[in-house]
Amino acid sequence: MSDEDYVYDEASGEWISAADAAARAGVADAVEVRDAVGNLLADGDQVTLIKDLVVKGAGQTLKRGALIKSIRLTGDPQEIDCRYEGIKGLVLRAEFVKKR
Repeated sequence: MSDEDYVYDEASGEWISAADAAARAGVADAVEVRDAVGNLLADGDQVTLIKDLVVKGAGQTLKRGALIKSIRLTGDPQEIDCRYEGIKGLVLRAEFVKKR
């Protein structure tokens, strides 16, 4: 018998190794973020806007077709965090972008 820790998994009713429990928890915490067309988005992807968006507080409008580079997922299935010239802390809804 190894010296590995075991934990009780309430979902299956079995004792499983701690490494397996951590792997299952990581899979359960993963959030799928999909663009307007249904493509799966990931950190670092490039997206384009499919609609003109007025940015509150910035005093400018992002035009349709604008390229947004290096997005980051926020943990919310509907929001992505990104950078755009002159706008800090820009968060876009995934329904307004399309993966490039």
